[in-house]
Amino acid sequence: MRFLFKTDYRQDLRLARQPGQRLWYALLLACLLVAPGWAGSYWIAQLGFVLVYAIAGLGLMVLSGYTGLLSIGHAAFLGVGAYAQAWLTSRGVPFVPALLLSAALSALAGVVVGLPALRVKGIYLAIATLAFGFIVEEVLARWESVTGGNAGLAVGAPQVAGYTLDSPAAFYYLSLAVCVLATLGVLNLLRGATGRAFIAIRDSEISAQSMGIHLARYKTLSFALSAALVGLAGALYAHKLRYISPEQFGIGQSVDLLLLVVVGGLGSVHGAFLGAAFLIVMPQLIVLAKDWLPPAVAQASGLQALVYGLVLMAFVLFEPMGLYGRWCKVRTYLELFPFYRQGMFRRQKAFQRSERLK
Repeated sequence: MRFLFKTDYRQDLRLARQPGQRLWYALLLACLLVAPGWAGSYWIAQLGFVLVYAIAGLGLMVLSGYTGLLSIGHAAFLGVGAYAQAWLTSRGVPFVPALLLSAALSALAGVVVGLPALRVKGIYLAIATLAFGFIVEEVLARWESVTGGNAGLAVGAPQVAGYTLDSPAAFYYLSLAVCVLATLGVLNLLRGATGRAFIAIRDSEISAQSMGIHLARYKTLSFALSAALVGLAGALYAHKLRYISPEQFGIGQSVDLLLLVVVGGLGSVHGAFLGAAFLIVMPQLIVLAKDWLPPAVAQASGLQALVYGLVLMAFVLFEPMGLYGRWCKVRTYLELFPFYRQGMFRRQKAFQRSERLK
């Protein structure tokens, strides 16, 4: 097991808390910067999708992974950001201001959801966010004068400083820049007082309130920040697809986002990126596996949903910390080998709150 011995409070505020992290992150960023030089257009386009979904995963991770509030309607914020970006850019608003306004409108929608949701928690909060998702999808379909209704909207290529970013490599670099800024923003948020308040609420609302944390204020702020990040991803998503319609932001998209954070690893920034990679790679693997499956199974319409369901159940039952949790275990095994002790990561028995008082 890796232990970090801290002798200064400033060590707990560093972005890179473990030795060697800055080097590895610098190498990863260098590889991402030179990726268009050796990868084909198809793989660069897929990497662009990974970065967009990673931003959305960061948003949902702030709400569910760090504040402990469950949402299964976050595709609504993705849709608000996408349609706001499409409408603003079609009216001649420059790309960067439109991007910021789309995030702000999504944050406002998050506040609208967060305020009524303060009175509920757990499964009831999930149902409330699901209902909001259905409402937004219906509004997008009915408000034809703004959204185009079920016919959808065409979205042009982003234009930055007079340059039109219409190639996969150009959009990839744009997504990479926004993703890096969003990641740094989330990391700085989590190491500050606001992020610590989010984590305290996740661990115990009663304990957080006893320490003077205003639950209503921080829960609403968590909804707003989460919605802003997802709206930012939605704006990039609209430019990536060049066409948006209401059915793209339904319950299926919300389940995909929830699958992203659960499979990637709840409560981990790394998990948002691992989950985004999983969400993009898994459909490709399913398509390749169809060549080896019987025709009756390969041609079934619900094959992808079945695979996603089985993967989600497997992670919940056997690896609740997701892909990042599995990587941490593998890393610990390699560090301690041959002194690794079996059962080191054995899951402890979980008790209900009423049982803890006995």
